Amino acid sequence: MTRSLQAVAYRRPSALESAADGRRLGLETSRGATPTGVQDHPRFFAGFLTSPQVAAAALLAVADVAAARYYQPQLRASLDPVVTGNGDRLRFESFSGCGGVYARLDVLTPGLDGGEVGHGTTNVDVNNPLREALSRIGTDDPLHLRVGPDDLAVTTLDGPVVEKKVPLPDRWLRGFAEAQVIAAGFDLRAELPADEAVRFLRGLPRAGGARRASGGPRWVVPVGRGLRPTTRPVPGAVCLPGPERLAALQRVLRHATALRVYGPAVGGAASTAAAWEVVLPGMRLTLTLSPDASRGFSGEGGVLDALATDEAAGDAELIAVLLAWEPRVDVADLAAASGLTPERVRAALVRLGTSGRVGYDMAEAAYFHRELPYDSERVERHNPRLRSARALAAADAVTLDGALATVTAEDGHVHRVRDEAGVLTCSCLWWAKYRGGRGPCKHALAVRMVRRGAAVGQGMAAIDGGVR
Repeated sequence: MTRSLQAVAYRRPSALESAADGRRLGLETSRGATPTGVQDHPRFFAGFLTSPQVAAAALLAVADVAAARYYQPQLRASLDPVVTGNGDRLRFESFSGCGGVYARLDVLTPGLDGGEVGHGTTNVDVNNPLREALSRIGTDDPLHLRVGPDDLAVTTLDGPVVEKKVPLPDRWLRGFAEAQVIAAGFDLRAELPADEAVRFLRGLPRAGGARRASGGPRWVVPVGRGLRPTTRPVPGAVCLPGPERLAALQRVLRHATALRVYGPAVGGAASTAAAWEVVLPGMRLTLTLSPDASRGFSGEGGVLDALATDEAAGDAELIAVLLAWEPRVDVADLAAASGLTPERVRAALVRLGTSGRVGYDMAEAAYFHRELPYDSERVERHNPRLRSARALAAADAVTLDGALATVTAEDGHVHRVRDEAGVLTCSCLWWAKYRGGRGPCKHALAVRMVRRGAAVGQGMAAIDGGVR
């Protein structure tokens, strides 16, 4: 697996300290993006948490996912969570080392008190001593939260005193992008009250237990106020792939007020991704699971169409300039400001999602602005199907004939790609195996690239003809 080292540096370790006016939780930040440019150790918040116990448990859940590998768990992972200030809320995000679980904690306006929330994105230090201290919070005594250095540290410390170099697999980077693209296609499938949420989640198998998921995907279907297991994907069912991967939610169950389940419409027997959101006082904790415990988000292919579109790439550059760490990106406002159609704005947002510059909030059915520490060129560079499709298009290996196209592969085999109501099917083994469930094959991508190029060429010819 290709990987690099990400260097993160903090002024000092994050810590939970006692003070005369109560406890103080200081979360130290690394180098990050802000509205004024890249800054060392930006400061996003200084105020109080309205539900300290809940916030401590939820932060630990996000840290649990960052340190976990649910597939091949003997290999440890340790990736510092990402924090984003969106002006009215703080978002803490992490991704499991195996690439199959995405976690996000949204601390909303009701969960914060006494301070303004800044704008920007960076990593935040969650070390082992801090985890132990957070786990001992047993009361809701006042808890002051600081995200970023305090005033004393800003004026007295010269440079970082805590440095980490952590492996950052390209598979992890691609997965972060894929997870938000997939989530944008989810709808709310079920909502359980607190008692049913607790009953259901406590009944799930734990990691490494005797009932560890095996033998194909599991499904649940809403019945009354709860969820009932089912052996097949009946209408309204939601896939529960690797239920032991929801173990991090156990930390917050006693504080839960509701459980929401999101997923795609059932379209066959194949397993699908799904998202599980626990509603908490003043905050939300969401875990999004890949379609299988052994299958990370990085191979799902949901970003390939966006990466293959030259028009969306240009539009994304324009839309990126207009983003300002909004908690909810308004497509209509961006369309008015950019002069693009809403459809092109949405395509540009998907493209920006491939570089980690926007995420998707299912509870509000809206994108939000943030900046992850990697770029779209790197994501594109490590998508082999995309590279192969570009090579096929550049080699004139695609022949168009109405709804049918033929693609001559590198080995001389001819594959037929057919347009069926906007969905491209192919005669290759990839399509036969996945039926589009893991994104388009390289042949379909190449056909799409060539068709777009032909359409642009025809449009330019028509413009030239009109001028003459």
